[in-house]
Amino acid sequence: MDVNERYSRQMLFSPIGEEGQRKLSQSRALIVGMGALGTVLANHLVRAGVGFVRVIDRDYVEKSNLQRQMLFTEKDVEEALPKAVAAEQKLALINSDVKVEGIVSDVTLHNIEEFIEGMDIVLDGTDNFQTRFLLNDICFKKGIPFVYGGAVSSRGMSALFVPGETPCLRCFIKEGETGGQTCDMIGVISPVVDIVASYQVVEAMKYLVGAKEQRRSLITFDVWRNHTYELKFTSPEKDCPTCQQKKYPALEVGKDEVTSLCGRETVQFHMRKTFDLNEWEARLSKVAAVQKTPFLLRAQLNEGEKIVLFTDGRALIQGTEDVVKAKAIYSKYIGL
Repeated sequence: MDVNERYSRQMLFSPIGEEGQRKLSQSRALIVGMGALGTVLANHLVRAGVGFVRVIDRDYVEKSNLQRQMLFTEKDVEEALPKAVAAEQKLALINSDVKVEGIVSDVTLHNIEEFIEGMDIVLDGTDNFQTRFLLNDICFKKGIPFVYGGAVSSRGMSALFVPGETPCLRCFIKEGETGGQTCDMIGVISPVVDIVASYQVVEAMKYLVGAKEQRRSLITFDVWRNHTYELKFTSPEKDCPTCQQKKYPALEVGKDEVTSLCGRETVQFHMRKTFDLNEWEARLSKVAAVQKTPFLLRAQLNEGEKIVLFTDGRALIQGTEDVVKAKAIYSKYIGL
């Protein structure tokens, strides 16, 4: 397809023009998380013609996702497709000019450097601050801009953090002070997701085309109650361990590989390098109702909980947030 035809309306926008479009086509973006925010982010970047878009997500599509995760369908739910796979398939149909790479994985301190290599910008599509702090720290260590976004209930937040030019996420939000509210606990309406992700993409596009109008603030809003607040960037926190002390705490080796996913009645284990799904189908089918796809295996236990195994070595124990109970189930059926 003729580039001038596909992107004609975008190129007529003078801050982008032909030169900006050329820069976008040569840019490489990483989106971590392919849920509500991530699907909107990916949709906009791919349609805008960003040349390479890598999307990473550890989960698979469930029916409750369809209310707000725009790239997915009921067929994806029926097939239990990993979100990264389903997103790559849909995005490939939207714009064949763009190279889209979907990766089914949990993003950790052990693999984030590999995933971020060669990227021009990183966009936050996650639903937890543990991963956000990891992205913040690796981006500031590597000198790559980080576009933060968060949405819950009818509230949203967004900011572009640029190493060497702005404070970082830790200057505004401290670990342990994030409130613990998630979409799974208090809900979320779809429009706020679209607005947050759109703010993120606009700032990403500004950065990638070299525009001077980049927003230097953290914007927060409540679309239901019609509140908006903009916190202008000032000097970074003097004792910030990331952008000032350059200690990057989220990159420290020794972080717990057992994680309770807040509000989701799920505990994640990442204690193996891989799972052979054929082997584990044979094992678990003796004690559970098993469903296997090319990407994951789900086993419904008689106790009521569910085990989900991924080829990258991750296991989810669904039906409990009690780490002790989840470890007992993991030990019983998988082995510690």
